[in-house]
Amino acid sequence: MKTHAFCITLRLLLITFFCFLLFVTAAPAEDNMLPEGLSGEQITRLGERMYRDGILPSGKPMEAIVMGDIPVDGRMFTCDDCHQKSGLGSVEGTVITWPTNGKELYKPRRRTGAWHPPESDETKQDARKSLPLYWQQIEDVRPAYTDESLAQVLWTGIDPAGRKLDPIMPLYHLEDRDMVILVHYLKNLSVDQAPGVDETTIRFATVVTEDVATEVRQAMVSTLQAHIDSHNSQSRHQERRAASGPFYKTEMHQAYRRWQLDVWELKGPENTWFNQLQSYYQNQPVFALLGGLTAGSWRPIHEFSEQFEIPTIFPLTDFPVISDSDWYTLYFSKGFYQEGEAVARYLNTNGNNLPDAKIVIAYRENLAAKALNQGFSETWQKFEGTEPEYLEIGPDKKLTRQFWQNTLNTYQPTVLILWLAPDDLEHISSIASKDMNRKIFFSAKQLNYSYTSIPDDLRDVVYLSYPRALPETIEGRILVVNRWLQARKIPITDLEMQAKIYFLGWMLPGAVKNMRSEFFRDYFLEGFDMMIDQDYAIAVYPRLTFGSGQRYASKGCYIVQLTKGPYPKLVRKSNWIIH
Repeated sequence: MKTHAFCITLRLLLITFFCFLLFVTAAPAEDNMLPEGLSGEQITRLGERMYRDGILPSGKPMEAIVMGDIPVDGRMFTCDDCHQKSGLGSVEGTVITWPTNGKELYKPRRRTGAWHPPESDETKQDARKSLPLYWQQIEDVRPAYTDESLAQVLWTGIDPAGRKLDPIMPLYHLEDRDMVILVHYLKNLSVDQAPGVDETTIRFATVVTEDVATEVRQAMVSTLQAHIDSHNSQSRHQERRAASGPFYKTEMHQAYRRWQLDVWELKGPENTWFNQLQSYYQNQPVFALLGGLTAGSWRPIHEFSEQFEIPTIFPLTDFPVISDSDWYTLYFSKGFYQEGEAVARYLNTNGNNLPDAKIVIAYRENLAAKALNQGFSETWQKFEGTEPEYLEIGPDKKLTRQFWQNTLNTYQPTVLILWLAPDDLEHISSIASKDMNRKIFFSAKQLNYSYTSIPDDLRDVVYLSYPRALPETIEGRILVVNRWLQARKIPITDLEMQAKIYFLGWMLPGAVKNMRSEFFRDYFLEGFDMMIDQDYAIAVYPRLTFGSGQRYASKGCYIVQLTKGPYPKLVRKSNWIIH
C-alpha cells in the first residue's frame, strides 16, 4: 500500500512539474503538455478510444479497480457507459452520473438550485453580492478541476474538494503519458457548441431525393413544417421569459431557440449524393437531419451523417444501414431486413422448430428481396439450422403454373419462403393440395399489405411477416393523427408516412428540451436514448422502445395468417417477435 501511495504521489508531482514548465513558457499550456510526436488530431483520437472503448494508446485494454479492490477490464467498463459519449452524464433510477466534459469539469459545481451564469474570478464576488443573502451563503460543492486534480481523481477517486467518489467509479491504472492524453480529451469534450445553433435559432434539414413523388414529398415536408411552426408560435412566450424570467430559471428559459427547417433535395445517381450533402452543409450547417425520403437505399445519407457526426432522426426508409456500432442515425426499424429476421426467429421457436427442414427461398433480385434475404440468413445462421437453398428468378421470368409445379418437384421444400410481389402470384394456387405439409412465408410489406393475391386454398399454410401494429389496435391512435392533420389543413395523402412524421414531431421537443443550453449533438441523441418507451403517439407500430446506443426503435414483427374470403382479416400467430 505504501508503494502504491508513493507511486501516486510521484505521478502527481510529475504532472505538477509539467504544468509548472507550462506556466513559465510563452507557448499555450495545452500544446506543451501533449506528448511529442503526435498531432492534436491523433491525441484526440487516442483519448476518444480510451474514453469510448477502454483501449490504451498502446492497443492494450485499460485496467482499473472498482468497489475498492475489484479489478476490471476497461473494455467492459468504459467511461461512456455511464458518462455518455457527450460526457454530460446520465440518470438511471436514483443513480446520477455527473458530467465529465471540459465545460463542466473546469468550473465550480453549484449546489442544486444555485445555478447562475458563469462568472470570471474578478466579478464573482461582486455578482454574488447582488443576489439575495441566502443565495450568497451557498458554497460551491467543489472548486473547478485543473489538469492536476482531474488526473488525481482518475487515479485516486478524490475530487478537488477532498471528497471520495462513489466506489463504483473506476480508479484507473494509467501511465503519465496516457493520463495526459485522457485529460486532454476530457478537457476538450463537449466544449464548443455544435454547428447549426446560434443565440436564437436551431437549424434542421430534411433530405428528399428526386425519385420521390411530389405529392409524397409535400405530405412529409408539410407535416414536419407544421411541428416547426407550432414550436415557433410562442404560445408560452418563451422568448419573453428568456429575457425577463426569474433568475433561478435562467438556464431553462435562455435555452429556448426558434427552429428553422431546410429542405435538401438530392438529384442524380446515388454516388453523387454525398458531395451534394456536403455542399448543402458547407453552405448552411444544420444541427440535425429530421425525417427524409428516398425510394432507394439510405446508405449515402447514413454515411454522410456518420462522417460529419450529424444526428439523423427517423428517416422514412425501408432500407436502413444495419450496424451494431454506427451512432448518428436513429431509425424507426430495420425495414425489410427486420421481416426476414422475424421469419427466421419464428421458425426457430418451440412448435415451429424443424431442424431438418428443407428451406427454399425464391426471390427476384431487388432491394427488398436483398434486405429480406440478409435478415433471414444472418439470423438463421445463429441458430445453426440447415442452410436454405436460394432460387433467384430472372427479371423476365413468368411464374406460370408449370414454374410452380417444377419448383415443388425439384426442391421438395418443407418451408417455402417467397420474397415476391403480388403480380408474381397469379398462378400460385397451382401448388395447393389437400395434403400439403409445408409452410409458405411472404412479406406483408412486399405484398403492399394487399392479400387478395393469396388464394383461399393456400391460406391455411401461408404465413406473413407483419411489421406494423395490428389493425384492431390502431384505430384510436390513427384518429389522433387524422384530427391533428385536419386541424392544420394538411391533406391526408399517405397516412402511414404522415403518422411517422407526426410521431417524430411529437418527440422532438422533449429531446431538445433535455439538452437545456448544452447544444451538443451527442447529447441530443442521448436525449432520445433516455426517453421512456412509447405506445401513445405512434400509430404505425405497437410500441417503440429506446435505450442507450440502440438505433432501431421498433424491434419486432408479428407473424400472421389470413382468414378466407374476399376481405381477409389478420390472425396473429406469434407475439411481437423481438430482434
